[in-house]
Amino acid sequence: MGSPAPGSGLRGGGPERSRRALVAGSVGNFIEWYEFGVYGYFATVIAARFFTPEGGSEVEALVRTYASFALAFFFRPVGAALFGRLGDRVGRRPVLILVIALMTAATTLIGALPTYDTVGALAPWLLTFLRVLQGLSAGGEFGGAVSVMTEFAPPGRRGLYGSWQSFTVALGLLGGAGAAALLATVLTGAQLNSWGWRLPFLLTLPMGLGALWLRLRLDETPSFQALRARRAEQADAGGDGEERHPDRPPGRAVARAIALGAGRVMGWAAAGYTFLVVLPSYLQSSLNATFQQALVATVLANLGFAVTILPAGLLSDRIGRRPVMLAGALLVTVLAVPLLDLLQDAGRSHLLKGAAVFAAGAVVGLMAGPGPAMLSEMFPTSVRHTGLGLAYALSNAVFSGCAGLIITETVERTGSVDIPAYYAAATCAVSALALLTLREERTPRATRRAQVGS
Repeated sequence: MGSPAPGSGLRGGGPERSRRALVAGSVGNFIEWYEFGVYGYFATVIAARFFTPEGGSEVEALVRTYASFALAFFFRPVGAALFGRLGDRVGRRPVLILVIALMTAATTLIGALPTYDTVGALAPWLLTFLRVLQGLSAGGEFGGAVSVMTEFAPPGRRGLYGSWQSFTVALGLLGGAGAAALLATVLTGAQLNSWGWRLPFLLTLPMGLGALWLRLRLDETPSFQALRARRAEQADAGGDGEERHPDRPPGRAVARAIALGAGRVMGWAAAGYTFLVVLPSYLQSSLNATFQQALVATVLANLGFAVTILPAGLLSDRIGRRPVMLAGALLVTVLAVPLLDLLQDAGRSHLLKGAAVFAAGAVVGLMAGPGPAMLSEMFPTSVRHTGLGLAYALSNAVFSGCAGLIITETVERTGSVDIPAYYAAATCAVSALALLTLREERTPRATRRAQVGS
């Protein structure tokens, strides 16, 4: 499994159906990453409210907060397998409706949770339970959303359509950062720590209801409708429409593609979360930045990320996924350490530091733009939801979910403030090697012809 072959099932819909699929798929990603961004930006506040019993240190509480953060990511592969299998059996639409309902409920309830001061040791357990529910729903969200976007994409536009998934990630993280910055500006520190942190989580409820309405109006993808028709024909002919379907590849081939896909996006996962989410707490705990300064840096990084995603996806439709993603991985490998050295240099201007974090986000966008389409093209329709969802979820579980925990704990133990740069550079170096195995056999023009004929 690699580049899509004719008949692999990536078929577009009409322009109106394609646009509707783009919006319905994107809105869930926005909510998912808005919440994960808010949780990351308010990590120090959440640590104080849920993970700091009397006598506990602030660093210990922050590590526990990131442990809860990582746990939610480790349930993403479980959700990807569970909801992905369901999506490959019954369709993309019902699964996307189910996961947005679960995600909205869990996130909203976080905003209403009692804190450690109120219910004691029960507070972190309740928070962790809701984070697990979020991880399960997020695991099913990515595979379904990317499948819908790329299966509805017009010929020759998979990279652009798939890049909207990453673009709404950037918008979600920016939305979370904007909400945090606004609250930090209009509320006092005491108000923010007492009740203000709850507001961004509660805001998820109206957003989630809007997303649910959009997905209830979504059509099933043409690719899955064609697959379901072939399964019905085979069943009528006396075959097993599920397990012996000719479109279903061997389990070993699927597992290999999942592992390879995870390797290709691990740099995107690690560098993205290091620069876009972990950065605020790192700047505060290691470089003595204020909460407002850390948020400004994060907003700039996410703006850089957002600016390059859609152009990178569009460029990958023209020259291929590999050169664009490889450029991003190699740039992070080379520039991560100099970037962090610049941020640590007290003699550098704020303008130069702002430009540096903007550039860091932009480089990650080169990987994130073509990434969804690249993963989608690695799997046929019959296992696409499961395959691309698991590849992405496994990579994020290990290299995104653990980023805050690994960086905070390692900096604490070693005293080295360069750990985030080493982490991002090492993972992107491995991704670059995995991307070298990506074989794109068709020219863009031939790819468009194959899509039209599939």
